[in-house]
Amino acid sequence: MSDLTHIDRDGNAVMVDVTAKDETVRVAKAACSVLMSPDTVAAISDARIKKGDVLSIAQLAGIMGAKKTVDLIPLCHPLPLTSSQVELAINAERNGIDIVSTCKITGRTGVEMEALTAVSVAALTVYDMCKAIDRAIRITDIRLIHKSGGKSGTYDAA
Repeated sequence: MSDLTHIDRDGNAVMVDVTAKDETVRVAKAACSVLMSPDTVAAISDARIKKGDVLSIAQLAGIMGAKKTVDLIPLCHPLPLTSSQVELAINAERNGIDIVSTCKITGRTGVEMEALTAVSVAALTVYDMCKAIDRAIRITDIRLIHKSGGKSGTYDAA
């Protein structure tokens, strides 16, 4: 019926069977940006956000998000992450925060969804913490920028 991997020949949803795949070290890196007013960037930089330290809390939220991917994305495999890192950096030139996540595992399936979920949750946390002073915050450019390991090899975004 279909070449889709999450649908069987009868149209039913299925989790991909990765039993026969080799265990390899797999790494995925994702990124996004949270764009805001210059005043909001300054408030974050000067620790004037009433809810607390935006960058630290968003970093923790991103790591937690990576660990909860299986609960959020249908048919994702539960993965024992060996590493989940989330980095946030103020980009005053663009009036925003750049977020990068790197997830690693030794396993039979990739960690792209975990890395993408990490940056998404971190970005949503920035929004939540700053929405009271800036309703026009935009989360942009959520994307995979690197993956390695597994049969399909390495991918690096242009």
